[in-house]
Amino acid sequence: MRIVFMGTPDFAACSLEKLLAEGFDVCGVFCQPDKPRDRGHKLVPCAVKQTAQAAGIGVYQPEKLRDGTALAILKDLKPDIIVVVAYGRIIPEDILALPKYGCINVHGSLLPKYRGSAPIQRAVLNGEAVTGVTTMYLSAGMDEGDMIYTAETAIGERETSGELFERLAPMGAELLVKTLRDIEAGTAPRIPQDGSQATYAPPLTKEESPVDWTKPVQMVLKHIYGMQPWPCATAELGGTAFKLFAGEATGRQSDNAPGTVVSAGKAGIEVVCGGGETLLVTELQAAGGRRMAAGAYLLGHPMEVR
Repeated sequence: MRIVFMGTPDFAACSLEKLLAEGFDVCGVFCQPDKPRDRGHKLVPCAVKQTAQAAGIGVYQPEKLRDGTALAILKDLKPDIIVVVAYGRIIPEDILALPKYGCINVHGSLLPKYRGSAPIQRAVLNGEAVTGVTTMYLSAGMDEGDMIYTAETAIGERETSGELFERLAPMGAELLVKTLRDIEAGTAPRIPQDGSQATYAPPLTKEESPVDWTKPVQMVLKHIYGMQPWPCATAELGGTAFKLFAGEATGRQSDNAPGTVVSAGKAGIEVVCGGGETLLVTELQAAGGRRMAAGAYLLGHPMEVR
């Protein structure tokens, strides 16, 4: 079975690496064009491109998918199936209709929940206890195609989105291998999604970074962990802007307004959340500084409390 793989970031590279390790015939790889990074603005190849080039597989990086260029390349490659993992673009219908077995996708949620581009982050931010990965047939609608298989996992109480990405990537790769083998054998199921149960996961923005201290302490904690590694939760404490990386519920109550700093010492910075319960910020980064324990920061930067 000839496979064309479409993907871009580390999450997708994990699936491509697994396909190659299992001996699948990957005849071509599509990924997003190289983008400038860091201060030097040097063009850096994405993880999928690096994996494909190391394996000697042809890499294609079309600027568009709807101008006929990609379709012409795919017709020359003659794939039996197209695998899409975090490619970052909607696949047009003429490409969806091209392969014998269609186009399949590895999605980082238990569909139909969290359709869209940020399913892993949104699951953490929303305080979900369980998430997983789904393999599915692609259709014209965003993440609306028939499901094939799912795999579940619990979300750790203090697990960041980045840590969850790292766990879900190999889970998705394993599920992809099972899916491809069963499609080729003719035993893979097609399970229509229940659209009435669908939820959506739009991409994160920097505008979402500020902590809303009026929310309950557990939701503030989920915000701190869910916004990592990007764009990170932010807050102004004692007149200083910070990125927040870790915290814990104290179990204590305060009559002060949400957002008020009520203690600051070796253990961290204690802030009032919605309902009066306080949260202890234990790891942070001041603007222009480095990431560190909150107590260590306070040694050189005393903070006024109420």
